[in-house]
Amino acid sequence: MSEDSTQNTAEASDDEFPPAKRLEAPSVRLIDAGMATITDMETLHACVAYENQHQQRLPVLKQLAWRAEELREDEDES
Repeated sequence: MSEDSTQNTAEASDDEFPPAKRLEAPSVRLIDAGMATITDMETLHACVAYENQHQQRLPVLKQLAWRAEELREDEDES
């Protein structure tokens, strides 16, 4: 898969799953899944900003921090 098609897929995914949908799901499992599908730092930053503006749930913010670490590690491996 080319870089352009990967970027287009990520952009389409972000349009379908904005921070509100990722973080305001009716169950913890869906919130976890929403965070697991974050593939770039821009989306992650948007989710952190959304959470800080709305509910400020410490467990969610910690999980987003862990996801950020995973993304940074993936970048280092590339």
